[in-house]
Amino acid sequence: MNTKTNPKVILLFGPTGVGKTDLVDSLFSGRGEIISADSMQVYKYMDIGTAKPSRELLGRLPHHLIDIIDPKEQFHTGEFTRRSETLISDISSRDLVPVISGGTGFYYKNFLFGMPGTPIADLKIREELVEQLRCEGLGPLYDELSLIDPPTADRVAPADSYRILRALEVYRTSGKPLSSYPPRVKIREDLELLIIGLDRERRELYERIDLRVEIMWERGLVSEFRALHDKGYRTDDPGMQGIGYGEFFRMLREPCLSLDGVKKLIQQNSRRYAKRQLTFFRKIPGVKWFHPEKDQDEISRTVEAFLSA
Repeated sequence: MNTKTNPKVILLFGPTGVGKTDLVDSLFSGRGEIISADSMQVYKYMDIGTAKPSRELLGRLPHHLIDIIDPKEQFHTGEFTRRSETLISDISSRDLVPVISGGTGFYYKNFLFGMPGTPIADLKIREELVEQLRCEGLGPLYDELSLIDPPTADRVAPADSYRILRALEVYRTSGKPLSSYPPRVKIREDLELLIIGLDRERRELYERIDLRVEIMWERGLVSEFRALHDKGYRTDDPGMQGIGYGEFFRMLREPCLSLDGVKKLIQQNSRRYAKRQLTFFRKIPGVKWFHPEKDQDEISRTVEAFLSA
């Protein structure tokens, strides 16, 4: 497949619900393997709310970085990059196509550009922030970030405790907001890359997202959350802060919020997340943008040309 020194890697991303799974199945089953760039699918026991691939798909198209850690653990972007690089070497050595596919923008950014030159972690400040999180919850910390560093707050999900704490830690350590540190702008040169972005007309995308949540509901998302809660997982566990799970804890705090209200909240939060994802992905250079269905033939030709070059 690849006679050159640098491995060929395909990056394929897009917002939640855009249709990534069906496309990678049609393009790469039998000849590739997927490195999942989904910050929620890394967690065990969380299948329905994270829309993990089916067993049938996994049999046709192996996926990596799925079901690898407990919901109480944090999976960092640096760990994603380290593991992805190891997997790329292994997949390429077996003459298969490594495809990084998902929707977590920070994973792609740090994989492509490297980590920004921010201050090293200050354990004392981090401990203070963790204690504040335990006592006050994540809301006040996100509000603080919105005041001191609006650009970072705009691109970080309100439930993303790791990045909120890290941004506050940078500010308390250096006195400068995280957004003031210049990002790295040169894409790595040790890999041959094809970067594909997927998008749909906004109304079409939002309708798919709403339907996706309805399907999750029918498949037993409520029961899945209850099982996780019975296992002892709580709102401050990293896995429980994602969309599709964190909303249930709000119902526990607000008795007037019904299950139907939780479902509508998940749909709303998913639509907002999709909008943030697209804003983030649009800033990555060199992306070839396609509609996953209307442009499928063109995507296939683009992939084939890249692999055969």
